[in-house]
Parts: sequence; C-alpha cells; structure tokens
Amino acid sequence: MEFSKSLVASASGLKAQSGRMRIIAENIANADSAPPSRGAEPYRRKIPSFTSHLDRETGANVVETGRVRRDSTAFRTKHDPGNPAADAKGDVLMPNVNPLIENMDLREAQRSYEANLNMVTTTRKMIAQTLAILK
Repeated sequence: MEFSKSLVASASGLKAQSGRMRIIAENIANADSAPPSRGAEPYRRKIPSFTSHLDRETGANVVETGRVRRDSTAFRTKHDPGNPAADAKGDVLMPNVNPLIENMDLREAQRSYEANLNMVTTTRKMIAQTLAILK
C-alpha cells in the first residue's frame, strides 16, 4: 500500500472514531436527564453509523461517520413524585441510555482511535526511514 493511501485511510478512521466518541459522550451526559415537563419525551440514545467509500483522489478506502439514528428501545422509568415531569403515579420517563453499554462502546472507540493513530505513526516512521535510505 502506498504511504499516502495509508495516511488517508488512517486519518479517516481517526475522524470517524472521534465523531463516534462525541456521540457516546453526549449519550453519557444525558443518561440521567429527565424530560423538562410532564408528557415530554426524555433524551433518546443516539447510535452512530459508518459509511465506507473509495477516495478517488488518493485511491484509498476511507470511512466516515454516517447517519446518526435514534435508539427505539423503551425508556426507563424512575419513581420520583416530586419531579415536574412525573405522571399521576409519580413515575418519570428517563432516557434509554445504559451507562455500562456506553462505557463499553467508548472503550472500543478509543481502541480503534489508538489503532489508527499507531498506523499514522508507523507510516510516518516508514517514510522517514525511506528518506534516510535515499540520502
């Protein structure tokens, strides 16, 4: 693989995983946020997707953050009669975000980010060594 293709592919992976981590962080930040009023829907977990395509300029396969969809699983309920969003029974709909799953996804995204970063570093070292040989 050419060095430029390797750098372009790794850079696209860095950008995609960075976007994924941003979405996961938003999910974690809103995991315990109640709706503003009775009858309002709480925060709904976001799920990132990725698309892959050929970069015509470099000939490298690149990945991008695609459409972000909403998780359609059921909301959690929490008994909190003092909350303004509580129903007649005192239950409040809470976001369908599971912090354990989000943390697991975050670790996976971090590892993918690190793998892409290592690829960029390795490619740069190979370029430097190639240039040193050519001197």
